[in-house]
Amino acid sequence: MAAAALVLREQQVLLIRRANQPGRGLWTLPAGFVDAGEDPAFTAQRECLEETGVQVHVTGVFNVISGREHPRGADILIVYNALPVGGELQPCDDADRVAYFPLHELPPLAFKATHWIMERLRLNHLPFDPATKDR
Repeated sequence: MAAAALVLREQQVLLIRRANQPGRGLWTLPAGFVDAGEDPAFTAQRECLEETGVQVHVTGVFNVISGREHPRGADILIVYNALPVGGELQPCDDADRVAYFPLHELPPLAFKATHWIMERLRLNHLPFDPATKDR
């Protein structure tokens, strides 16, 4: 099991660029494996701090995704909504870059799950158009 922090600031999302395989050089959410006995929400907070230098407060679950994308991946990913509460933005641990990106200007993303999350997030932030019933 893994946990990720979905950190939004205005209309921007916090992403890390992966320093290691799989997905080296591509961008994803700060995330990592849940340690034995660890609360997954704490994992999301810990991994965000370790990878981005940003301390966050988890506010709830955004989504739970199942299915392993690669041999070293998790079977379950819990994505938590999180608010930045401190720290200094800087790449650490498994990240060689960190940045906030506008939802409409995302960099190349690392995983299918990251693509799916960003699409759902982007759709949730679009204005409702009654002519098309799209959201």
